Amino acid sequence: MSVRALEADIRGWIEQWNDDPRPYVWTKTAEQILASIARYCERISAATGQQAK
Repeated sequence: MSVRALEADIRGWIEQWNDDPRPYVWTKTAEQILASIARYCERISAATGQQAK
């Protein structure tokens, strides 16, 4: 795929989205998001042999 084709696809998606926009609704609390990030950091730290800070 060329950059030009990618740009055309993105612009097409934007036009379609703008025809029928929908608000983004958060489904998790900040605490749930932070806990998820902490778990992810633990996993990648373990995989690389580094300790999480």
